[in-house]
This record gives sequence, C-alpha cells and structure tokens, in this order.
Amino acid sequence: VQLVESGGGSVQAGDSLKLSCADSGRTSTNNGMGWFRQAPGKEREFVAGINWSGGMTNYADSVKGRFTISRRKADHRVYLQMNSLKPEDTAVYYCAKFLRAYPSTNTAEVRSWGQGTQVTVSS
Repeated sequence: VQLVESGGGSVQAGDSLKLSCADSGRTSTNNGMGWFRQAPGKEREFVAGINWSGGMTNYADSVKGRFTISRRKADHRVYLQMNSLKPEDTAVYYCAKFLRAYPSTNTAEVRSWGQGTQVTVSS
C-alpha cells in the first residue's frame, strides 16, 4: 500500500479533524494530490486538491472556507484540515495521487488511492 491515511474519527458538529496521508513510496513529488470522500450509497466525490508545488489548491463548494489542504514535500505528506464539521461531512475519506502535476475533480485522473479513513460527524 503506497498511500496511507490517518486522523479520522467520530466528532460532534462544529468540531475539527486533521487528516494525514503518507506516501510510503515517496514518489508523489511531481504529482498533484487530493482528497475525495464517499458516503454510504453515494458516489465518490472530490473534496480538495493541491498541485505538485503546493502553490495551487481547489475545493468542492461544499467545503470551501471550512477545509484546507496542504502538503509537505520533504516528507511526502498531504494534509486535510477540516473545521466546522457538519453531519453531511460524514464519509470515508480517501487520499489520491493524480496522474498529472495538477489536481482534478475526475476520479479517472487519479493514479492511486489510499485505503480510506472514516470520518463521522454527529449532530
């Protein structure tokens, strides 16, 4: 397994969590990275993405202003800081490495996935 997520858990609405993704293969330096999520009975959806340098980010409208994606290239990690969590944020969150240097909202542009980490937000 190359991408390993951590940091998920069960929280109350309004709380914060920080997800971490470690690239054990240390091959993501020139790739865009991102986070997707999948709730029960729903399709996997884009949450946030960051380009190869960390200088460009984009977010799903549903999380703008609440979530922040970042990366530390030196240790091949990507983070997702999630604030003001809502019950509708409940899902399995997946780290993604993109085929290219820039992120995409399209799952077909993902080169590899992590195993996922569960985030549960109760009201």
